[in-house]
Amino acid sequence: MTQGTIYGVGLGPGSQDLMSVRADRLIRGATHVAYFRKKGRCGHARTIVEGMIPPGAIELPMEYPVTTEIPFDDPRYNELLAAFYERSVAQLVEMAEAGCDVVVLCEGDPFFYGSFMHLYTRLLNRVPVSVVPGITGMSAAWTATGQPITWGDDILTVLMATLPEEALAERIAQTDALVVMKIGRNLAKLRRALVHAGREGEAWLIEYAAMTQQRVMPLADVGESVPYFSIVLIHGHGRRP
Repeated sequence: MTQGTIYGVGLGPGSQDLMSVRADRLIRGATHVAYFRKKGRCGHARTIVEGMIPPGAIELPMEYPVTTEIPFDDPRYNELLAAFYERSVAQLVEMAEAGCDVVVLCEGDPFFYGSFMHLYTRLLNRVPVSVVPGITGMSAAWTATGQPITWGDDILTVLMATLPEEALAERIAQTDALVVMKIGRNLAKLRRALVHAGREGEAWLIEYAAMTQQRVMPLADVGESVPYFSIVLIHGHGRRP
């Protein structure tokens, strides 16, 4: 029996009309669809493709055992997630070895800070795997501001707000253009780092980029909390004709 293929399909930032033609074709023709979600939730990736999955397709929700319940530097965090990825891979391998193709829904781009990467490295050399790239959330975010993110020789730095405050401040001070992701509970720390780097007045916050509830505003106008799907940007102002 010919093995099926596991497709890691990038959905883009959250709007169906920003998916690639290949992603659209694979989802609409899928017989098996897998996606990550928090327990008790539909899952953001699954919500994006509502109305696209064919009737009768088999769905495999992969529910995270932990998200923000314990710190990511707690040894249990990696242990729980590693076991979760191993179980998910075992299910996907079983489907592929039965000859089924499986579409794994991936927010943004599968190879850009996505959960699919942890499946991909475990699936390699076991079953066929194919990755469909997608528009990243940060690309949708800077497009939403109506300003180019980089010019000429600008250096763009992408940071996770989960980094220590000192590391954030150092990197922010060194770069021309900036993207900060995974803000959530780290907003206050990020603000302090921006102040320390002397760049708080340049920062913009984009909530739900490319989605119906999108909001764009200077970070100075933002309250004490932001949604999970938020990105902070600083635009570069480099060389131009």
